[in-house]
Amino acid sequence: MEELKKLKLILVLVLMLIAIGCNKDDNSEGNGISSISVKLMDDPANFDNVFVEIVDVMIKRIDDNNDDNGWENLDVINTGVYDLLELTGGINVLLVDDFQIPSGELNQIRLILGDNNSVVIDGETFPLNTPSAQQSGLKIKVNETLEANIAYTFLLDFMVEESIVIAGNSNNINLKPVIRASVEANTGAISGQVLPVGIQVEITTEVGEETVSTYTDDEGHFVLVGLEAGTYDITITPEVASEIDPIIIEGIEVTVGNTTTIETINLE
Repeated sequence: MEELKKLKLILVLVLMLIAIGCNKDDNSEGNGISSISVKLMDDPANFDNVFVEIVDVMIKRIDDNNDDNGWENLDVINTGVYDLLELTGGINVLLVDDFQIPSGELNQIRLILGDNNSVVIDGETFPLNTPSAQQSGLKIKVNETLEANIAYTFLLDFMVEESIVIAGNSNNINLKPVIRASVEANTGAISGQVLPVGIQVEITTEVGEETVSTYTDDEGHFVLVGLEAGTYDITITPEVASEIDPIIIEGIEVTVGNTTTIETINLE
């Protein structure tokens, strides 16, 4: 009987050690679940249209290397061809909605484009050639720590002016995507209205060394998103044909998770 009791005690101790080891392994990978959404939007650009084909979105959670290991597909809900120039003024397209992943480090997002990409310049359509280096998808570093039970929305700001390159004498137009990523969980926004309507107005501000911009919509409304907490000056630039001078609005406070709405701007 004594030997049987000792055997049971040893078995209990072994099981306890195994459970402790499993808990350590679980902690090393991070506990809990986070959810992520991905939205695509665009900075204004001087083209008639810029069409890109969105095929897939992938993430790399822990491995920060540039190899092709460790990538995971997300459940993309809105694939297809989009005119990037329609995704301004606070308009965006939801690519991934509330996709749940283990909490912890999220290093990179990869946006996969198809072959159906084109640009319209002065009414003429040109194909956008994608260099071979980009055919596997554009890798965007985010290096974000996802906390348990928190929903994160990643904003992919397609900077069209920097992404389209006209190649010298060949007349080829190449698509080399430049995308600025921000997280709604860690950023705020500025919104407002510019009057009168019927005038194309660009709104810009500086975020570090980058310029964030958007256009007003048909009713003069605008939203500048993906802004870190801080104080911003925004520049209101009406189209040249209006002959209205640009104005600057200074000292706009932005806090994380909130939209700062400024008073209506009347250009008249």
